[in-house]
Amino acid sequence: MEENIKNAEAIIQKWDINGDSYTRFISIFQDNTREATVFINCVTGLHRAMHFLVLNDPRSEMLAVAQRLMQIAMKRLEKEFHLILSDNREYLEPRSVSSWPSRLSWSSTESEDERKLQIISVSDAEPLSMIAISILRLIADTMISCGYGKECIESYKIIRKSAMDEALFHLGIQPYSSSHIKKMVDAPHFEYHVKSWLNAVPIAMKTLFHREKFLCDYVFTSFVEIRDSCFENSTKGALNLFTFPELIATRCKRLKSETIFVMMELYNSISNLWPEIESLFSYESVSSVKMQALSSLSKLGNSIRTVLRELESSIHNNSSKLTVSGGGIHPLNDSVMTYFSSLAEYGSALSDVIVDDLPFKEQSPFLESYMECLNTDEVSPPAVSVKLAWIILVLLCKLDGKAKFHNYVALSYLFLVNNLHFIIEKVRETNLKSILGEEWIMKHEKKLKQYVSSYESMSWNKVISCLPGNSVVCPEKVKDCFRRLYSTFEEVYGKQTTWIVVDEKMRDKMKVSIANRLVPAYEEFYGKHLITLSEDERCKKMLTSLSPENMANCLSVLFPGSPVILRNSGSFSLTLPTVSVSQTSRPFR
Repeated sequence: MEENIKNAEAIIQKWDINGDSYTRFISIFQDNTREATVFINCVTGLHRAMHFLVLNDPRSEMLAVAQRLMQIAMKRLEKEFHLILSDNREYLEPRSVSSWPSRLSWSSTESEDERKLQIISVSDAEPLSMIAISILRLIADTMISCGYGKECIESYKIIRKSAMDEALFHLGIQPYSSSHIKKMVDAPHFEYHVKSWLNAVPIAMKTLFHREKFLCDYVFTSFVEIRDSCFENSTKGALNLFTFPELIATRCKRLKSETIFVMMELYNSISNLWPEIESLFSYESVSSVKMQALSSLSKLGNSIRTVLRELESSIHNNSSKLTVSGGGIHPLNDSVMTYFSSLAEYGSALSDVIVDDLPFKEQSPFLESYMECLNTDEVSPPAVSVKLAWIILVLLCKLDGKAKFHNYVALSYLFLVNNLHFIIEKVRETNLKSILGEEWIMKHEKKLKQYVSSYESMSWNKVISCLPGNSVVCPEKVKDCFRRLYSTFEEVYGKQTTWIVVDEKMRDKMKVSIANRLVPAYEEFYGKHLITLSEDERCKKMLTSLSPENMANCLSVLFPGSPVILRNSGSFSLTLPTVSVSQTSRPFR
């Protein structure tokens, strides 16, 4: 052992960074890998000798010599470790450290000398990140095994923490505080900050933190506690990263309906990244990051549910007596359904948020009846389906009340036709269909047919009722029927010149239905009594203007008007995001 110490002295003294011949630091690990291997062998041999002397001859003078040489060697290794971390920072950046070959993984069956010699097998042709990481692991293993882990760990923590913080800064992540968020929420650039976070967080999770963990695991693979401690220190920025969504959820005191999209984006982002979060921060030392992410999900969920409850309340309490000329789409309906169409795009994340936010806490006959439209089997529908169906039901009830503000009963039914059809089509054409289901659509289409039938009855039945049918009537009775039919048709048709059916297909379908009910019956009457009617001068003029062909032409141009909002009284108080009727994509995309 004394001979080993003497042999090591020449090598170690040669590389003493405080020696008389030392002028410029030259890295033996970067410039002379074979010399580095000899140096590491000397250090490990020296450590074995010291251990032997402590046990067998603690008073040996050679033990003091060995201790002095060990200190020189450790200063050299500490300097080398720091230099490699610093000089190769470009190649050890999280974006550069991708996947190192499996040959850099040391198995527990390899001997110590085999592990040390692996540094020689990493040729100059290999990427610098592979060379640097193999050297770092070799030095870390040597220093920690010799009892000098503190110096090694401090260098690693300082340099890697700085690298990670800089990487997060370049991604646009900054320190977040409650007061900072409060100012940000009210600032015009709020959306920019949210977009920056949404763009940064997947990169941070899938690249920065993932590769930093790989680096920690590899360099300190033999020392679990050190590995965990270094990773915790390097990724402290992760805690700040996941504080941002919680602060947004809690600082948005003045909840507006459009803020739900911000919070859904944040919630969706964390949910999508949850496998990475759970995997990277599974250690107890970094579990606070996972807990912070969970806390953010919880707070975001609470805020989203609050917005939906306030939306429901706003619809319910809307007292506007505003009408739309011609019975078109009410702006309340337009806003709510466009809003829900965008919201439904969040799919599974929305289902997670509304997992327990039901409109009723207890079963009731009304709830059972209401839920029948969501499913035909015995399986209970998802909470998100129940919640959205309920709010749409509140909207339908409100629209039913607003239908009464129209001057004519027929126009009220036409208003309901337009608005229910608009709701059904919004559901059918968007992700709302997958949430509410085909059964919901079928139930409401049945209701739509009832509205159409009621409109036709209230509008055109009194025209049809003017015809005598197949009964035998005297000429005077025929003339009287025709005059009443003419004036009734003129009255009904005249009222409807500004009424509208918004959807083109629905419009054509209703025109055909009205014509089929009216024209054939009138054509039969017209042909049967034409001679009798022609004998009356007044009826003769009417016959010219209201032939069956002219009646058909009149009906073919029904519903030509354009919707115009008329404000009678009250105000439209529901605050909803301004979104295009055709918008189906999510905000922030």
